[in-house]
Amino acid sequence: MSAEKAGLLPPFFVCAQRETGKLSIRVTLTFHFQSVRNVEFITLYYIKESMENILLKISIMLVPALLAITCHEVSHGYIADRLGDNTARYMGRLTLNPLKHLDIIGTLMVFIVGIGWAKPVPVNFNNLRNPKKDMIWVALAGPVTNVTLALFSALALRGLAAAGEGMLAGTPAMIALDPILLMLAFSVYINLLLAIFNLIPVPPLDGGRVLTGLLPYRQALIFSRIEPYGMIIIILLVFFTNIFSYILLPILNVGIRILAGPESALIYKVTSFLMR
Repeated sequence: MSAEKAGLLPPFFVCAQRETGKLSIRVTLTFHFQSVRNVEFITLYYIKESMENILLKISIMLVPALLAITCHEVSHGYIADRLGDNTARYMGRLTLNPLKHLDIIGTLMVFIVGIGWAKPVPVNFNNLRNPKKDMIWVALAGPVTNVTLALFSALALRGLAAAGEGMLAGTPAMIALDPILLMLAFSVYINLLLAIFNLIPVPPLDGGRVLTGLLPYRQALIFSRIEPYGMIIIILLVFFTNIFSYILLPILNVGIRILAGPESALIYKVTSFLMR
């Protein structure tokens, strides 16, 4: 008869292993108690483990997420500045200091649902030299920047993963390399997701701005009138339709496989762990 069936071990027997690519996080816990008072200790353990998981996730996600969101917004302001509108420059928003762009709710949403936002960089399209055409380039700057960051992150991920193949687990070099690999993996994911999501053709998203710039003047004027209701439309599309599963996710998967190649599996494992 097993110890558990004999009543020697409680149902609070945990042996869980989370695989995150090259990094394996293993938590093994066995409690052998005779008194209900030990339940308090078990509860405290689970609270402690939960906090450790939260801190681990934040340490992996924070830098890539802030960099992705900050560079996205700065690129809008930079291209607008080059095309005639210096509003962002005058307001001190052409900086990579994330505190200048931070939106508390948008940042928290990165850790809750895996995608977030920053305070939009102000752009006065009327100041652009050719407002209708230049609007397209200003809008595209954000997604293009995110795809570029995803590309560099994927190249670094593939290079460092190949370099780490010959390293022994537990060595100082491997211990230092593991968190970098995890952050690079999440960087590929978050940058591609931001680029794809922002290209949804609904204003005020970048895709909506691009479509407005491409449409003939009259149709563009009519289309731009939905902008006050744009965020409501986006929320309805994302949370009450299958647009993410049937459109955004397949595009995201193709992008990950193209950029990360053999390291795509690592990205999927990391994001699966982070989104739990």
